[in-house]
Amino acid sequence: MTQAVAGVRARAVAIPVWAWLVAIVGCSAVARILLTRQIVAPWIMVDELVYSELAKSFAATGHFEIRGVPTSGYGFVYPMLIAPAWRLFGPVPHAYAVAKGINAVVVSLTAVPAYFLARKLVGSGLALVAAVLSVLVPSLLYAGTLMTENAFYPLFVLVCLVLVSTLERPTVTKQIVVLVLVGVAYLTRAQAVALVGAILVAPVLLGLIERNVRAQLRSFTATYLVVGGGALLVLAATVARGRSPYSLLGAYQAATATSYSLSAIAHYALWHVAELDLYLGVIPFAALLVLWLSPRSLPHAGRAFVAASLPVTVLLVIEVAAFASRQSQRIEERNMFYVAPFALAALVAVGTRVPRGRWRYIAAAAVAAVLPFVIPYDRFITTSAVSDTFALLPWWWVNDHYLSLGQIKWGVLAACVAAGLLFLVVPRRYLALLAIPVAAYFVITTAAVQNGRHGIRIASVGSLWAGIRVEHRDWIDRQVGRSADVSFLWDGRLEPHAVWMNEFFNRSVHTVYDLGGPVPGGLPETHVQPRADGTLVDDAGHVVRARFALSSVGTDLVGKVIGRDPRIGLNLIRVNGPLVVIKTDVHGLYQDPGDTWSGKTVTYARSSCTGGRLSVLLQSDASLYHSDQVVTAYVAGRRVGATRIAPTELARLNVPLRPGPGHVCTVRFRVAKTLVPAHVIPGSTDTRPLGAHFLRFDFHP
Repeated sequence: MTQAVAGVRARAVAIPVWAWLVAIVGCSAVARILLTRQIVAPWIMVDELVYSELAKSFAATGHFEIRGVPTSGYGFVYPMLIAPAWRLFGPVPHAYAVAKGINAVVVSLTAVPAYFLARKLVGSGLALVAAVLSVLVPSLLYAGTLMTENAFYPLFVLVCLVLVSTLERPTVTKQIVVLVLVGVAYLTRAQAVALVGAILVAPVLLGLIERNVRAQLRSFTATYLVVGGGALLVLAATVARGRSPYSLLGAYQAATATSYSLSAIAHYALWHVAELDLYLGVIPFAALLVLWLSPRSLPHAGRAFVAASLPVTVLLVIEVAAFASRQSQRIEERNMFYVAPFALAALVAVGTRVPRGRWRYIAAAAVAAVLPFVIPYDRFITTSAVSDTFALLPWWWVNDHYLSLGQIKWGVLAACVAAGLLFLVVPRRYLALLAIPVAAYFVITTAAVQNGRHGIRIASVGSLWAGIRVEHRDWIDRQVGRSADVSFLWDGRLEPHAVWMNEFFNRSVHTVYDLGGPVPGGLPETHVQPRADGTLVDDAGHVVRARFALSSVGTDLVGKVIGRDPRIGLNLIRVNGPLVVIKTDVHGLYQDPGDTWSGKTVTYARSSCTGGRLSVLLQSDASLYHSDQVVTAYVAGRRVGATRIAPTELARLNVPLRPGPGHVCTVRFRVAKTLVPAHVIPGSTDTRPLGAHFLRFDFHP
């Protein structure tokens, strides 16, 4: 057996590192692609719609636009990465699948810089273990979303690797390279500004560790000059263009429009550190604390690792906590999981690089075991955790089956204490073997996040269900062609997902007009209002025109219905001219809000009518009527239909519509009898003569 194991080990060692890395990246990418196939639609809205719009416009024109409006408020690196999907594949469902495939490959490439980062501390074998763990973290499930996390994660780890290398040997070339990489990271996510602070602090921290602060500052003169001079130039150029310096934050500029409380930031910082500990499974976090507590016992590369990892982690957590304290009011795990490779590298290194100082291990294990207890789980285990805080989702499952929200923290404490004790009882030379339970924890969390009752697969299905319920997600493109120009008239009657999903999956949907208030999400759109004749005009009074339009069943437009999503209540209409709202007037119903009671007669009139069918949903009231009610319909004085309504049943009355003078279709409904509740129902004070409930008027062309 020993010889067999030795043989396997010898063959593994004989395989070059590059081959192992290719295998790790390849296996991760394949696994992620298979998982992304379960994500049927974008569900983090409107972020995913934004990046698909940017990618689509860049692929088509080389410019970045959202709904045809140029924008500079978002990072451009990620849309450029996925733009080939929209360039090479016409049907959006195909482009969407390819974009997720690109995500899977790009985010899996994190294994490469993660390997070399761990290599600063350990040999190639253990560094490969850290590389595997770096692509097992649950957040790689974001490969199924069109989000910048997929590009930022590998880029962030690459910046950290180059920073550690620069601290080891601070040549001018390396300093320039790390600053350039930070610039690219900033163009991916403005959140990368935290890295600038870390780059400025790290040399000072390394100088304190090695007791040569002045020498470190001299070595990094180029960094301080470039950062200082560059900041002044950028600020001067921004102000000279008449823009606020805060505009450099792009879409995150809104975070500067409010005041911050130091107390709130401190609370959120504590919760974020505790959640990061929970996310990592306690053991890697404890290992990182051990390295931070004993930097001078490490070789020069290890001291550089500590000098880089500590300020990067601290500043990133503070940045995210400040944002969360005023903006999202949630734990933003997806904005800080990028530091995970630091802890994973520490996990494989802590057993070989730190001298025997048991107090360090005990202190680190105690802090790591207790920290997650401080999280207010009853506050943060909610729907927002599905998109932002993956580590809480397994505990949501526990809440569903075993523990109440008030008991969750005790379950977490028990699990974390067990992990801390495991970290302490395993002999130091075998600590790297704890990568196995950590990997298992990542896999279990991933399964809960992907396929749990509150997981992202269900979230994507729900997102699609809220917006599209026909067989083909690109049903509009299939009807009018991908090069057509379709406008969406939003009147507030539908779920916002009806706009977002149809816009996402159909290239032909370009413009959004809001008739009943803006669509949630704050994306570019045009406000319109009807003139007296129903013609829609914008705020400047210009008539709005379209070739095709989408509108809810409740807001009919002049034109021919050529497609529909009946379960959503959405019509696709060929307009070929001005957008004109068909007015529908109903007289004879009582005017109290929400009242559907009629009197003796009800009149329905539809303007710009070319014919069709009207379906009316009717209801009686068993407390008022004990026998069938009869409703009869008349068009131009002729009886065209009638129905009986049982006291406890619903009934439908279908009426043919015929255009009359002025292209108005008119139907008069006569109710057979009316009763006054005050005369029939003891104690009633309602003196109105009531006939029947006219619940809905549905027009069918």
